Amino acid sequence: MSYKAAKPAVLFVCAKNGGKSQMAAGLLRRAAGESVTVASAGTTPGVALNRLSAESLAEIGVDISGEFPKAVTVEAQQAADVVVVLGAEAQLDELEGTRYERWETDEPSSRGIEGLERMRLVRDDIDQRVRVLHRQLMDQAGESGPVSL
Repeated sequence: MSYKAAKPAVLFVCAKNGGKSQMAAGLLRRAAGESVTVASAGTTPGVALNRLSAESLAEIGVDISGEFPKAVTVEAQQAADVVVVLGAEAQLDELEGTRYERWETDEPSSRGIEGLERMRLVRDDIDQRVRVLHRQLMDQAGESGPVSL
């Protein structure tokens, strides 16, 4: 796969851009370093980040406290090589030339698990998916990822 720019770009989208898409973006930034351009957005953005999402990421050293919900744009989709839509609530018209994936993430609340425990399980599910996506992107780019010196 060839990329639209010098490095692959991923856009994570959920409905409110306060939880899952922000988590995915933070997790990919941690995994990819500077090797991937990462953004997130929402189809109907909320007004603030989900506190428990941010807290669950902070536990593993990922800081999204400077982020805020943003609306998805056609331009952001066009700039992305991959758009990942998290959950069933967010709906997008797919643009030609951009790969789309839908991730139906774990929903612990359906099993009666709530609060921070719920967000940790959601975080871990998203983290596994992000790591697979990062490996795929680096394999397609012929790279092994960021180099640590």
